[in-house]
Amino acid sequence: MLRITVIGGTGYAGSAIAAEAAGRGHEVTAFSRSLPSAPISNVTYVHGDATDENTLDAVIAGSDVVVDALAPRASRGVSWRDAHRTIAQRADAAGVRLFIVGGASSLRPAPGADRFVSDLTGIPAELHDEIRSGAAFIIEDLPATPASLDWVFVSPALRFGARMPGERLGRYRLGDDVAVEPDGGAISAADYALGLVDVIEAGDHHRTHINIGH
Repeated sequence: MLRITVIGGTGYAGSAIAAEAAGRGHEVTAFSRSLPSAPISNVTYVHGDATDENTLDAVIAGSDVVVDALAPRASRGVSWRDAHRTIAQRADAAGVRLFIVGGASSLRPAPGADRFVSDLTGIPAELHDEIRSGAAFIIEDLPATPASLDWVFVSPALRFGARMPGERLGRYRLGDDVAVEPDGGAISAADYALGLVDVIEAGDHHRTHINIGH
């Protein structure tokens, strides 16, 4: 059994990860600014702001694994990138493994190809900064963290989110920084969570970028 803290544990991805981990018998804490209307069995909920370092330290303490599932717009007055940098710093200070729920924009459609973020044609302009920030976190920030931080950045398929939820199929495919489907593909929260918790339990990935798709 692992002690797993999910930051953003009531969100779209975070709640699915918490449910999958708790269903396997892990000790799960879901940390977020809002409490769920339908709590998941065997999940402990903690209310708080992930931008506060003292609060983060308290919720991370005693964890074996931290899953950073903070939503792109979850921070008040703090950029997404800065919020995730802080979580990485506090996880490193606590000596816990860190898994980040990333985006698909930092993936490549084929080995050696430009990343999806290099061409945002067709994406609404108001989302460009958010997408570039998420990609920069894995391309620039995480590789520059101290070697003591054991991190894994886990990109879902391109079509992933509450607006396109998909169905649980009970299967997934695992790739590196090349999307398992050249067009980016799609995956449900339940199948993404299935893959991510498998990766956590296996413990085979360290300081690397992977992706989960169908």
